[in-house]
Amino acid sequence: MPLPFLTADRAFEAADDVALPFDDRDRWRRPYRPGPWRVGAAAIELLLASYVLFAAVVIALTGTLGGAGAVFGFALLIIAAALRLLRMGVWVSARGLRQVGFLTTRTYGWDRIVAVRTVQQPVRWLGMPRTVQGQALVLERRERGASEVPVLMTTHNSDFLGRFEAFDRAADTLEAWAAEYRRS
Repeated sequence: MPLPFLTADRAFEAADDVALPFDDRDRWRRPYRPGPWRVGAAAIELLLASYVLFAAVVIALTGTLGGAGAVFGFALLIIAAALRLLRMGVWVSARGLRQVGFLTTRTYGWDRIVAVRTVQQPVRWLGMPRTVQGQALVLERRERGASEVPVLMTTHNSDFLGRFEAFDRAADTLEAWAAEYRRS
C-alpha cells in the first residue's frame, strides 16, 4: 500500500535546476522527506500498537469482549497518532502553504504571505523547551495584528536534526514556491 505522505516527491530532489518542477501544482506536497527522528518515533508507536493489538486478541479469546474492544480502540488511537506524526510538516501547493502540526493545521494563502525566509535564531531542540542556536524558516504574514511570526521548520526539529543539507534544500524550495506565487 503506497503511503504518499511518508515520502517526498522525487521531483523535488531530482530537479535541482527547476524550483517548481510540477505540472499539477494544486496538489499539496511536502518538499522534503520526514526525518529519521520522526520516522523512528512513528515506528516505535506502531510496534507498541502491534503489542496492544495482540493483547486485544488475547483478551477477546479469554471471553471479555468489552475489555478487548477498549484495548482495540486504544490500539487504533496509537496507530492514528503514528500516522499523524508522519503527516506533520510543511506542505505547499498553488493555493498556499500549509503547516501541519500534531493537533492543528494552519493554511496560509499565497496572497497573505509577505515573505518566507531563513533566519538565525534560538530554536527548540526536537520540540522540547531547551533551545539551541540554529536556523529557522519563518513566515511573514500580511495581516494586521500579525505580530507572531510562525516558525515553519528548524534545523533542530525531528525532520532535520543532523541533516543541514536537507534543511537547506527544503528551505530553498519553500522560498522558491513563495517567490513564484507572490509574483502571480
